[in-house]
Amino acid sequence: MLNGAVNEVVKGTSIVNLPALILGGATLNTQYNDNPKSIPLIEMIRYAFQNGIRAIDTSPYYGESEILYGKALEYLRAEYPREHYFICSKAGRIKLDEFDYSRSSIRKSVLRSCERLKTDYIDVMFLHDVEFIETKQVLEALKELRKLKDEGVIHNFGISGYPVDFLLTVALKSCEMVDIGPLDVVLSYANLNLQNMTLNNYYSRFKHDAGVKVVENGSILSMSLLRTQETKSFHPCSAKLRTLACKAAEYTASQGEDLALLATRFAISKWVHKGPTVLGVSSVQELRAALESYWDVMNIKDQDLSVSDAGLVAHIQQSIFGNCMNETWVSGIEH
Repeated sequence: MLNGAVNEVVKGTSIVNLPALILGGATLNTQYNDNPKSIPLIEMIRYAFQNGIRAIDTSPYYGESEILYGKALEYLRAEYPREHYFICSKAGRIKLDEFDYSRSSIRKSVLRSCERLKTDYIDVMFLHDVEFIETKQVLEALKELRKLKDEGVIHNFGISGYPVDFLLTVALKSCEMVDIGPLDVVLSYANLNLQNMTLNNYYSRFKHDAGVKVVENGSILSMSLLRTQETKSFHPCSAKLRTLACKAAEYTASQGEDLALLATRFAISKWVHKGPTVLGVSSVQELRAALESYWDVMNIKDQDLSVSDAGLVAHIQQSIFGNCMNETWVSGIEH
């Protein structure tokens, strides 16, 4: 269990009450699974809630993710009333190359998310992948989210995206604007993992300079890069980094370990005292393994890695990734 008994009512809707782990919804998308409807979502949510993971994360961009989550949560409503968990969703990104950050579209998207997720309110609403939009438009969309928060339609709002420096820029600008104010939450992905520690260098600025209440870490396997199975074809990393990730998988296997599980333990150990980690899983088995990784870390003094894990990580980061540690890729427009 993560945060006490799951039959406790979530105490208010403050973002600071988010659990340490969040069940992600990007895997309910054909990018990751050919048939998202075949994923045992009800069983996954039930297992998550039983073990204290009382939050789900989704987006209209993730195919039918919101619809599938809405149906599953409605089915489980007798077991888990709405006030027992957080729903996090996003707005602004429609398709791979289609965005609409107009205030009217953001409002329409939020209300549609409520309808799809069969809820009167959304606990956390992000602007999705803000780096693809001009800063001025992002700030206008945030003004609309602030208005929706004032109306009670959403309870917390923030931004998500890849380039950490731009996320910080938006957070700092928002903090200075009276009609937005400090953001409740920022979600960074693929920037705090076995291959990339960039987010770690920005954490204190998000918290102290921009006044962000919670910083979430997503895609701890870097969108399929850090696993034994083949990296997904859509991954934007360099060919060299893709090759090195394969070598990291081969090395961990030669040591009797699995790269994805090692990467999960590493990311959790580096972020558990800073904010929530969003898990991207496609089965109860994968969710169980991630939860076991969480407890492997939590049961060690200071919630660190075991000696053997630390040795594997050091070799992978220094001798395999080497100069490609913290390598990133271009995402979005030039600001």
